[in-house]
Amino acid sequence: MFNNITFEYPYLLLLILLFIFCAFFCKEKAPSYLFVHLDIYKNNSSSTNIIVPILKYISIILAICALASPVKVFETKLLKKDGLDIILSLDTSGSMKEQGFNPNNLKENRWEAVSSIVEDFIDKRENDNIGLVVFGTSVLTASPLSFDKNVQKDILKYLNIGIVGERTALYDSLATSINILKDRQTKSKIIILLSDGEDTASKIPFEIVKQLSEKYKIKIYTIGIGNSNKYILDSIANKTEGKSFTAYSKNDLKNIYEEINNLEKSKIDSNKIVLKDYLFFYPLFLSILCLIIFIYLKNRN
Repeated sequence: MFNNITFEYPYLLLLILLFIFCAFFCKEKAPSYLFVHLDIYKNNSSSTNIIVPILKYISIILAICALASPVKVFETKLLKKDGLDIILSLDTSGSMKEQGFNPNNLKENRWEAVSSIVEDFIDKRENDNIGLVVFGTSVLTASPLSFDKNVQKDILKYLNIGIVGERTALYDSLATSINILKDRQTKSKIIILLSDGEDTASKIPFEIVKQLSEKYKIKIYTIGIGNSNKYILDSIANKTEGKSFTAYSKNDLKNIYEEINNLEKSKIDSNKIVLKDYLFFYPLFLSILCLIIFIYLKNRN
């Protein structure tokens, strides 16, 4: 109930200490009067005499709390114009069924190893706009650019080997990724392409893909599983100021994604707004209520 509740001006709460000090050491000197039969009045008003000072103290303390401005804080991060748009282009062709990529679990196939590492990468890019593209014989945009990392990880779990065919339309997947990014106004547009084989199904020529990536200033990181298609992947990365990697094991792949994560740091973390729900009304209302009751009881006495 009281999670994330704080005060905008907590130093004003020191006024409570000042009030307590004055209550004991700054008492008003009032004249004394002698009344006969005072014990009758005293018996009738003893309970009221206890309540009146308590109400006074509560009213003052609540008023000071309201003055200190209690708030419930919600933090929301905002993107700057130079935030990152990242497309993860992943090979789901039939060759991803091959096992032995993970030395610690030889029965795990390549896709299972890749998807677990990609899921971890998505978690680390908390503030970035990420899209998912998968390719086999054809290409599928599994997730458009989105900040919802939980949904993307759920989608990743439903993707399987051969979901868009057994062959490899590598160039077509790049063309689809470029098409998603080309009209984006962000300064940094990145594709991270992962494949374990040569292109066997694309309809778009390799030279066209290179020209498109250069035209729209999209940086492409390429990751090859094993040495197959290394020349093409190196060429794609070099032409777009990206970098080419080769993974021979799951641990290699994990280190590659970690390196890319470090190379492409987002500046979004430094830009955020704080949403606040102001709660000063509640102590202020109670303070006024206590004050009204205090005045009523005081006048009645």
